[in-house]
Amino acid sequence: MCRLWHAFLPIGLSRPITWAARRQTGGPSFGTNHALEAGSVFYLLIKAAISGALVAAISELARRFPAWGGLVASLPVTSLLAMLWLYRDTGSSKDVAALATGTFWFVLPSLPLFIVLALLLRSGVDFWPAFALCIGGTLILYALFFWSAPRLGIRL
Repeated sequence: MCRLWHAFLPIGLSRPITWAARRQTGGPSFGTNHALEAGSVFYLLIKAAISGALVAAISELARRFPAWGGLVASLPVTSLLAMLWLYRDTGSSKDVAALATGTFWFVLPSLPLFIVLALLLRSGVDFWPAFALCIGGTLILYALFFWSAPRLGIRL
């Protein structure tokens, strides 16, 4: 077990914060029943590196060929990777099905971001204000969706 991480604990914690395997606990654990192992950290870093490299590759493709970048960015690559990692970590088809369903429903309130961002940028609004407005608008749409989904019979 890797004990180096104890040095990074805030002063005053009587017990270390640990990261438990999802297969054993159903999610990240901040209890004391599982020690953080070097292998699990390495696996997390591999997942982050692969996912990050994919995003970097898409942005590079978009810089050279915007239409192709848009096509690849529109693919549910991030969702597919998340599903792959989730299944590999849990072995649970039910968890993957729940993630796929949630992803479908949460894509809907995020779609206006793309149209509104393009319209704002084309109308002369600077990038950062347009980006901030779109993120704020998307957060409002998410909140409205969280509020309205149960009323529409949608289980999240």
